[in-house]
Amino acid sequence: MLISPDHHHPEVVLQHTCLLGEGPVWDVNTKTIVWIDLLNGIIHEFHTQDQSHHTLELGDVVGAVVLTQSGNYLAALKSGLSIVDRTTGKIHFIHHPEQHLPSNRFNDGKCDPNGRFWVGTMSMSEEPGAGSMYMLDSSMTSSKKFEGVTISNGLTWSADQKTFYCIDTPTHQVVAYDYELVTGDISNKRIVIRIPTSEGYPDGMTIDTDGMLWIAHWDGSQVARWNPSTGKKILSIVLPVDRVTSCTFGGDDLRDLYITTARVGLTEKQLAAQPLAGSLFVVKNSGFEGFPAIKFDDSNFKIV
Repeated sequence: MLISPDHHHPEVVLQHTCLLGEGPVWDVNTKTIVWIDLLNGIIHEFHTQDQSHHTLELGDVVGAVVLTQSGNYLAALKSGLSIVDRTTGKIHFIHHPEQHLPSNRFNDGKCDPNGRFWVGTMSMSEEPGAGSMYMLDSSMTSSKKFEGVTISNGLTWSADQKTFYCIDTPTHQVVAYDYELVTGDISNKRIVIRIPTSEGYPDGMTIDTDGMLWIAHWDGSQVARWNPSTGKKILSIVLPVDRVTSCTFGGDDLRDLYITTARVGLTEKQLAAQPLAGSLFVVKNSGFEGFPAIKFDDSNFKIV
């Protein structure tokens, strides 16, 4: 394992633990790190300027949230894709592409460089191949991009907007597709990274300005930096918890690395050994820089 330098020390952001912390998003406008407690259906906001912590309790499993151009959230709820009023928490339903599959739920999701929301689904029981990847555009129309996914997870795009990366966790792989910005079409699927089982399972993912992929390793106690051109691991940041779920860059210069973790499924003995499981961590001034989060174009969605 390639261990990171001493200055890559993960700090706990606040004294709160999630059952299944996931999906961190940095809001550059409000200097806020946003993340979810997936199974408990809670959106968390930590405002870094005044150190305040706010929550929105949605009353539904939430697989992912992204920022919208109107200032609200687009959330992938068990009940469907919805706009969530950031002030009141009121939910405005848009659409559910898998209404006919009640045993499925949404998992990870992000906006592509053109402001469309990509989100994967999975079986609540993790049935192999039961999930799919969808894209929701600004007309509030969804299209299926591919199917046969077991645990749809980390996804991101290259800086030149020509490559889409995504993870199906049980495969231990990161795959890449050629990506067409205008249409959102993808093609030429290939494996770019194979993660050894000894490293844990690949979960959430982000990309830095050097084009390197940062992957959270579930049951691997680390966030690792991987080179998609060579398939090699470059660096590992070790955390004091097993279940590392996702990561994103934030802070004034997008050089702070925020990391979500989980405590779900851990035994009492494991929880006693890792009391910080479920915490939100940050590696300040990581030495690497990320990109601002793309916001979903919700200008055509009228809240009534």
